[in-house]
Amino acid sequence: MTQLHIQTPTILSPTLTRQSSREIWFKLENLQPSGSFKLRGIGALCQKLAHQGCTELVSSSGGNAGYSAAWAARELNLPIRVFLPVSTPQTIQQAMADLGAQLSLAGSVWDEAHAAATDYTHSRPGAALVHPFDEPEIWQGHATMIRESAAQMPQPDAVVLSVGGGGLLAGVLEGMHQVGWQNVPVWAVETEGAASYHQALAAGQPVRLEQITSIARTLGARQVCDQAFAWSQRHQIESVLVSDDDALAACKQFASEQRMLVEPACGAALSLVYHHQRVLPEQIKRVFVIVCGGIAVYPEL
Repeated sequence: MTQLHIQTPTILSPTLTRQSSREIWFKLENLQPSGSFKLRGIGALCQKLAHQGCTELVSSSGGNAGYSAAWAARELNLPIRVFLPVSTPQTIQQAMADLGAQLSLAGSVWDEAHAAATDYTHSRPGAALVHPFDEPEIWQGHATMIRESAAQMPQPDAVVLSVGGGGLLAGVLEGMHQVGWQNVPVWAVETEGAASYHQALAAGQPVRLEQITSIARTLGARQVCDQAFAWSQRHQIESVLVSDDDALAACKQFASEQRMLVEPACGAALSLVYHHQRVLPEQIKRVFVIVCGGIAVYPEL
Protein backbone atom coordinates (compact mmCIF):
# COMPACT_ATOMS: atom_id res chain seq x y z
CA MET A 1 0.00 0.00 0.00
CA THR A 2 1.47 3.35 -1.06
CA GLN A 3 1.95 5.72 1.87
CA LEU A 4 0.26 9.11 1.78
CA HIS A 5 3.00 11.04 3.56
CA ILE A 6 6.39 11.98 2.13
CA GLN A 7 9.90 11.70 3.52
CA THR A 8 10.86 15.11 4.92
CA PRO A 9 14.34 16.64 5.36
CA THR A 10 16.23 16.74 8.63
CA ILE A 11 18.49 19.79 8.55
CA LEU A 12 21.06 21.47 10.75
CA SER A 13 20.18 25.05 11.74
CA PRO A 14 23.28 27.10 10.95
CA THR A 15 22.06 30.16 12.86
CA LEU A 16 21.14 28.43 16.12
CA THR A 17 24.18 26.17 15.93
CA ARG A 18 26.43 29.22 15.57
CA GLN A 19 24.67 31.15 18.32
CA SER A 20 24.80 28.33 20.86
CA SER A 21 27.31 25.66 21.85
CA ARG A 22 25.01 22.96 20.45
CA GLU A 23 23.99 21.46 17.14
CA ILE A 24 20.31 22.22 16.55
CA TRP A 25 18.57 19.93 14.05
CA PHE A 26 15.10 20.42 12.57
CA LYS A 27 12.79 17.70 11.25
CA LEU A 28 10.70 19.61 8.71
CA GLU A 29 7.29 18.00 9.04
CA ASN A 30 5.75 21.30 7.94
CA LEU A 31 6.64 20.15 4.42
CA GLN A 32 4.15 17.28 4.45
CA PRO A 33 1.44 17.68 1.75
CA SER A 34 -1.10 18.40 4.50
CA GLY A 35 1.20 20.94 6.15
CA SER A 36 1.80 18.91 9.31
CA PHE A 37 3.15 15.63 10.68
CA LYS A 38 -0.40 14.37 11.20
CA LEU A 39 -0.62 13.01 7.68
CA ARG A 40 1.75 10.22 8.72
CA GLY A 41 -0.44 8.61 11.34
CA ILE A 42 -3.84 9.78 10.19
CA GLY A 43 -3.05 8.83 6.61
CA ALA A 44 -2.07 5.34 7.74
CA LEU A 45 -5.26 4.99 9.79
CA CYS A 46 -7.45 6.19 6.91
CA GLN A 47 -5.79 3.69 4.59
CA LYS A 48 -6.43 0.89 7.08
CA LEU A 49 -10.10 1.85 7.43
CA ALA A 50 -10.49 2.06 3.65
CA HIS A 51 -8.92 -1.39 3.28
CA GLN A 52 -11.40 -2.71 5.84
CA GLY A 53 -14.25 -1.48 3.66
CA CYS A 54 -15.56 1.68 5.31
CA THR A 55 -17.69 3.86 3.06
CA GLU A 56 -17.32 7.17 4.90
CA LEU A 57 -14.68 8.75 7.11
CA VAL A 58 -15.52 10.94 10.09
CA SER A 59 -13.03 13.23 11.82
CA SER A 60 -13.06 15.56 14.81
CA SER A 61 -10.48 18.29 14.84
CA GLY A 62 -9.38 21.76 15.77
CA GLY A 63 -7.58 21.98 12.44
CA ASN A 64 -4.59 19.85 11.50
CA ALA A 65 -6.04 16.40 12.13
CA GLY A 66 -9.19 17.21 10.19
CA TYR A 67 -7.22 18.70 7.33
CA SER A 68 -4.95 15.64 7.17
CA ALA A 69 -7.95 13.33 7.28
CA ALA A 70 -9.61 15.34 4.51
CA TRP A 71 -6.43 15.13 2.44
CA ALA A 72 -6.27 11.36 2.96
CA ALA A 73 -9.98 10.94 2.14
CA ARG A 74 -9.52 12.79 -1.14
CA GLU A 75 -6.57 10.58 -2.07
CA LEU A 76 -8.57 7.47 -1.15
CA ASN A 77 -11.69 8.69 -2.99
CA LEU A 78 -13.83 8.48 0.16
CA PRO A 79 -16.33 11.02 1.50
CA ILE A 80 -15.48 12.60 4.84
CA ARG A 81 -17.30 14.71 7.40
CA VAL A 82 -15.20 16.76 9.81
CA PHE A 83 -16.64 17.98 13.12
CA LEU A 84 -15.08 21.26 14.24
CA PRO A 85 -15.50 23.49 17.29
CA VAL A 86 -17.50 26.61 16.49
CA SER A 87 -14.39 28.70 17.20
CA THR A 88 -12.53 27.21 14.22
CA PRO A 89 -11.34 30.09 11.98
CA GLN A 90 -13.13 30.45 8.67
CA THR A 91 -9.86 30.08 6.77
CA ILE A 92 -9.33 26.61 8.22
CA GLN A 93 -12.92 25.62 7.50
CA GLN A 94 -12.51 26.75 3.91
CA ALA A 95 -9.24 24.84 3.52
CA MET A 96 -10.99 21.60 4.50
CA ALA A 97 -13.98 22.35 2.31
CA ASP A 98 -11.63 22.93 -0.62
CA LEU A 99 -10.49 19.31 -0.21
CA GLY A 100 -14.09 18.16 -0.49
CA ALA A 101 -14.84 17.65 3.21
CA GLN A 102 -18.34 18.14 4.58
CA LEU A 103 -18.15 20.24 7.77
CA SER A 104 -20.22 20.26 10.94
CA LEU A 105 -19.67 22.79 13.74
CA ALA A 106 -20.27 21.35 17.22
CA GLY A 107 -19.28 22.59 20.65
CA SER A 108 -16.86 25.23 21.82
CA VAL A 109 -13.81 22.93 22.15
CA TRP A 110 -12.45 19.83 20.42
CA ASP A 111 -13.75 17.44 23.09
CA GLU A 112 -17.33 18.50 22.36
CA ALA A 113 -16.82 18.27 18.61
CA HIS A 114 -15.40 14.78 19.09
CA ALA A 115 -18.46 13.67 21.06
CA ALA A 116 -20.67 14.85 18.19
CA ALA A 117 -18.46 13.05 15.66
CA THR A 118 -18.71 9.84 17.69
CA ASP A 119 -22.51 10.05 17.82
CA TYR A 120 -22.68 10.72 14.09
CA THR A 121 -20.41 7.74 13.30
CA HIS A 122 -22.57 5.38 15.35
CA SER A 123 -25.64 6.51 13.39
CA ARG A 124 -24.08 5.88 9.96
CA PRO A 125 -23.63 2.31 8.70
CA GLY A 126 -20.23 1.98 7.06
CA ALA A 127 -18.82 5.14 8.65
CA ALA A 128 -15.48 4.99 10.49
CA LEU A 129 -14.18 7.47 13.06
CA VAL A 130 -10.68 8.85 12.58
CA HIS A 131 -9.46 9.88 16.04
CA PRO A 132 -6.96 12.76 15.83
CA PHE A 133 -4.37 11.29 18.23
CA ASP A 134 -5.50 8.36 20.40
CA GLU A 135 -5.06 5.32 18.16
CA PRO A 136 -2.18 2.78 17.84
CA GLU A 137 -2.20 3.01 14.04
CA ILE A 138 -1.61 6.75 14.35
CA TRP A 139 1.33 6.30 16.72
CA GLN A 140 2.93 3.79 14.38
CA GLY A 141 2.49 6.21 11.50
CA HIS A 142 4.12 9.04 13.41
CA ALA A 143 6.99 6.74 14.38
CA THR A 144 8.10 6.70 10.74
CA MET A 145 9.54 10.21 11.11
CA ILE A 146 12.05 8.92 13.65
CA ARG A 147 13.05 5.98 11.49
CA GLU A 148 13.69 8.48 8.70
CA SER A 149 15.62 10.84 10.94
CA ALA A 150 17.86 8.09 12.30
CA ALA A 151 19.13 7.66 8.75
CA GLN A 152 19.48 11.41 8.20
CA MET A 153 21.44 12.56 11.28
CA PRO A 154 23.60 11.31 14.16
CA GLN A 155 21.82 10.23 17.36
CA PRO A 156 20.74 13.33 19.29
CA ASP A 157 21.24 14.06 22.98
CA ALA A 158 17.70 15.43 23.32
CA VAL A 159 14.43 15.45 21.36
CA VAL A 160 12.14 18.49 21.55
CA LEU A 161 8.49 18.50 20.47
CA SER A 162 5.15 20.18 21.11
CA VAL A 163 2.40 18.32 22.96
CA GLY A 164 -1.33 18.64 22.38
CA GLY A 165 -3.33 15.44 22.70
CA GLY A 166 -0.16 13.36 22.93
CA GLY A 167 -0.30 11.53 19.61
CA LEU A 168 2.96 13.02 18.35
CA LEU A 169 4.69 12.27 21.65
CA ALA A 170 3.47 8.67 21.67
CA GLY A 171 4.51 8.13 18.06
CA VAL A 172 7.93 9.75 18.43
CA LEU A 173 8.69 7.63 21.49
CA GLU A 174 7.67 4.46 19.67
CA GLY A 175 10.03 5.42 16.87
CA MET A 176 12.84 6.28 19.26
CA HIS A 177 12.64 2.86 20.87
CA GLN A 178 12.58 1.21 17.46
CA VAL A 179 15.85 2.86 16.36
CA GLY A 180 17.82 2.57 19.61
CA TRP A 181 17.24 6.09 20.95
CA GLN A 182 15.61 4.75 24.11
CA ASN A 183 18.09 6.58 26.36
CA VAL A 184 17.59 9.97 24.70
CA PRO A 185 15.43 12.28 26.88
CA VAL A 186 12.46 14.12 25.44
CA TRP A 187 11.49 17.72 26.20
CA ALA A 188 7.71 18.03 25.85
CA VAL A 189 6.70 21.66 25.33
CA GLU A 190 3.26 23.22 25.82
CA THR A 191 1.98 26.75 25.96
CA GLU A 192 0.53 28.09 29.17
CA GLY A 193 -3.21 27.73 28.90
CA ALA A 194 -3.00 24.42 26.98
CA ALA A 195 -0.88 22.43 29.42
CA SER A 196 -2.81 19.19 29.87
CA TYR A 197 0.36 17.05 29.76
CA HIS A 198 2.19 19.21 32.29
CA GLN A 199 -0.73 18.93 34.68
CA ALA A 200 -0.99 15.18 34.14
CA LEU A 201 2.66 14.70 35.10
CA ALA A 202 2.18 16.89 38.18
CA ALA A 203 -0.93 14.95 39.24
CA GLY A 204 0.50 11.52 38.49
CA GLN A 205 -2.38 10.71 36.12
CA PRO A 206 -4.19 12.26 33.14
CA VAL A 207 -6.36 15.20 34.20
CA ARG A 208 -8.91 17.30 32.34
CA LEU A 209 -8.37 21.03 31.97
CA GLU A 210 -11.38 23.21 32.65
CA GLN A 211 -10.67 25.30 29.56
CA ILE A 212 -8.10 26.11 26.89
CA THR A 213 -6.90 29.71 26.97
CA SER A 214 -3.80 29.56 24.76
CA ILE A 215 -3.57 31.07 21.29
CA ALA A 216 -2.12 27.71 20.21
CA ARG A 217 -5.56 26.23 19.60
CA THR A 218 -4.27 23.09 17.93
CA LEU A 219 -2.66 22.14 21.24
CA GLY A 220 -6.14 22.42 22.71
CA ALA A 221 -6.93 18.91 23.98
CA ARG A 222 -8.21 19.25 27.52
CA GLN A 223 -6.80 15.81 28.37
CA VAL A 224 -3.87 13.93 26.84
CA CYS A 225 -4.26 10.32 25.74
CA ASP A 226 -3.41 7.62 28.27
CA GLN A 227 -0.58 6.35 26.05
CA ALA A 228 1.28 9.67 26.26
CA PHE A 229 1.07 9.60 30.04
CA ALA A 230 2.10 5.92 30.16
CA TRP A 231 5.32 6.76 28.31
CA SER A 232 6.30 9.08 31.17
CA GLN A 233 6.56 6.00 33.38
CA ARG A 234 9.19 4.33 31.18
CA HIS A 235 11.08 7.12 29.41
CA GLN A 236 12.70 10.35 30.58
CA ILE A 237 10.33 13.15 29.61
CA GLU A 238 10.81 16.72 30.78
CA SER A 239 7.79 19.02 30.66
CA VAL A 240 8.31 22.68 29.73
CA LEU A 241 5.77 25.49 29.60
CA VAL A 242 6.27 28.57 27.42
CA SER A 243 4.17 31.67 26.92
CA ASP A 244 2.07 32.41 23.85
CA ASP A 245 4.34 35.37 23.20
CA ASP A 246 7.42 33.14 23.17
CA ALA A 247 5.73 30.68 20.81
CA LEU A 248 4.78 33.48 18.43
CA ALA A 249 8.25 35.00 18.59
CA ALA A 250 9.80 31.62 17.77
CA CYS A 251 7.53 31.30 14.72
CA LYS A 252 8.83 34.65 13.47
CA GLN A 253 12.46 33.74 14.14
CA PHE A 254 12.04 30.41 12.38
CA ALA A 255 10.47 32.20 9.41
CA SER A 256 13.37 34.64 9.29
CA GLU A 257 15.97 31.87 9.44
CA GLN A 258 14.31 29.14 7.37
CA ARG A 259 11.90 31.20 5.22
CA MET A 260 8.96 29.04 6.28
CA LEU A 261 5.82 29.83 8.29
CA VAL A 262 4.54 27.54 11.05
CA GLU A 263 1.69 27.91 13.53
CA PRO A 264 1.96 28.83 17.24
CA ALA A 265 1.53 25.20 18.33
CA CYS A 266 4.73 24.41 16.45
CA GLY A 267 6.29 27.57 17.85
CA ALA A 268 6.01 26.08 21.33
CA ALA A 269 8.73 23.53 20.58
CA LEU A 270 10.76 26.02 18.58
CA SER A 271 10.72 28.48 21.48
CA LEU A 272 12.75 26.06 23.58
CA VAL A 273 15.73 26.33 21.22
CA TYR A 274 15.21 30.01 20.38
CA HIS A 275 14.49 31.28 23.92
CA HIS A 276 14.83 28.59 26.59
CA GLN A 277 17.95 26.55 25.91
CA ARG A 278 18.93 27.18 29.53
CA VAL A 279 16.52 24.39 30.57
CA LEU A 280 18.74 21.88 28.76
CA PRO A 281 21.65 20.39 30.75
CA GLU A 282 25.08 21.55 29.63
CA GLN A 283 26.09 18.06 28.48
CA ILE A 284 23.41 18.09 25.78
CA LYS A 285 25.25 19.05 22.62
CA ARG A 286 22.93 17.82 19.83
CA VAL A 287 19.24 18.77 19.92
CA PHE A 288 16.61 17.37 17.56
CA VAL A 289 13.45 19.49 17.16
CA ILE A 290 10.27 18.22 15.53
CA VAL A 291 8.93 21.07 13.39
CA CYS A 292 5.36 19.77 13.43
CA GLY A 293 4.00 22.41 11.05
CA GLY A 294 0.29 23.20 10.98
CA ILE A 295 -2.31 24.98 8.85
CA ALA A 296 -3.17 27.75 11.36
CA VAL A 297 -0.61 30.01 9.70
CA TYR A 298 -1.18 33.71 9.11
CA PRO A 299 1.43 36.20 7.84
CA GLU A 300 0.35 38.74 10.46
CA LEU A 301 1.60 36.43 13.25
